[in-house]
Amino acid sequence: MERTPRMTGPTRSVLEVFLDDPARDRYGLEVGSLAGLPSGTVHPILARLEGVGWLTSGWEGVDPRAAGRPRRRYYRLTPRGTHEAHQALARSEAARTRLLTRLAPLGELP
Repeated sequence: MERTPRMTGPTRSVLEVFLDDPARDRYGLEVGSLAGLPSGTVHPILARLEGVGWLTSGWEGVDPRAAGRPRRRYYRLTPRGTHEAHQALARSEAARTRLLTRLAPLGELP
């Protein structure tokens, strides 16, 4: 089992949505909308993050007919996931800064 998911741009965006309010449950379409990502990108990331123990999930307890829509699967950061996500994003940003420093001429950093 992979311990740390690869920190792609979309993965960082999904984690940032959850870290905005770590105690809040969010469903896939909501995460995608907030992260600016399509469902086909978000759901595999959610599955990966759940697989490494950073997220937990569960189906909402509504009757789809009464709600007029399908049930939603809600995800939430675990305490470990919150900690690991903060660390992973910090490492990712540090690596990005190092790369930009090497690539940019002196005095031209963003």
